[in-house]
Amino acid sequence: MIYKFLIGSEEAENFKLEIAIDSEDTFLSLRNAIMDAAGYDKEQMDSFYICDEDWNRVKEVTLVDMGVENSDEDIWVMEDTRLSELVEDEGQKLKFIFDYLTERYFYMKLKETVPGQSLHDPLCQRKEGKAPEEAVDPDAFEPPIPKIPDASNIEELDPEFYGDEDFDKDELEDLTEIDREDL
Repeated sequence: MIYKFLIGSEEAENFKLEIAIDSEDTFLSLRNAIMDAAGYDKEQMDSFYICDEDWNRVKEVTLVDMGVENSDEDIWVMEDTRLSELVEDEGQKLKFIFDYLTERYFYMKLKETVPGQSLHDPLCQRKEGKAPEEAVDPDAFEPPIPKIPDASNIEELDPEFYGDEDFDKDELEDLTEIDREDL
């Protein structure tokens, strides 16, 4: 079966790719086809994320197994994971994080499945516009430091803001007796 993915970027709205690839090919082959079509260096760390309908990340397919021990989650590595293992329905959404430092990504959608056909190598069937810069200065993506307000104009708070002046400590239960299972 052939998968046809549409790929775009919110950063460069005129940039679009359409990649056709065999469903039994790996995420690594898809990654390399995207990197080649965008003109990016393949030496950087990147990942795919399988997303739900609202673009929330569900599963990560990473370039390299980072060796995280004691993890309850399955580790999916691009070289070992066939597309058909995690993607099967038309409309499936993915993100391809191509810049880990700033978490910049391409959004992807499985546009079409073509049963009964196969491809030996991935094929970029359409390329429009210019891909966003592969790497940017991470400082350019940091939020600006908020200004500290001038404290000279803060009004005094009403004394009752802090609570009842007739507070009685004996009204509280001994908190040390609370069993953790009650929480």
